[in-house]
Amino acid sequence: QVQLVESGGGLVQAGGSLRLSCAASGRTFSTYAMGWFRQAPGKEREFVARVSWSGSSIYYADSVKGRFTISRDNAKNMVYLQMNSLKPEDTAVYYCAADSRSRGVVRVTAATSYDYWGQGTQVTVSS
Repeated sequence: QVQLVESGGGLVQAGGSLRLSCAASGRTFSTYAMGWFRQAPGKEREFVARVSWSGSSIYYADSVKGRFTISRDNAKNMVYLQMNSLKPEDTAVYYCAADSRSRGVVRVTAATSYDYWGQGTQVTVSS
């Protein structure tokens, strides 16, 4: 079992930056691909970014390409999402998720493909 805890959410003005962190437990963390998802009120949970277990393969949703950066530090059991040039439409609850099953697949964007989830952290971008 893997426990994930997000942090770093908050209120930021449009154009600003915010860094989300995800702390993971378990010795097998480094073998899992990790993803970030977000869910705004009245909308379905949507894929944001994914990073392979080694950190060598990264995939972003088109809506965040060029603005967000996902990274991981397996030595620290941490995953990060650096968010720059934030827009009001980025406002959502952001979730960290782990995928223990997919192998050799880069573009895994379905929430159902991820086994473990954090509790979420609220990101609000004011206009």
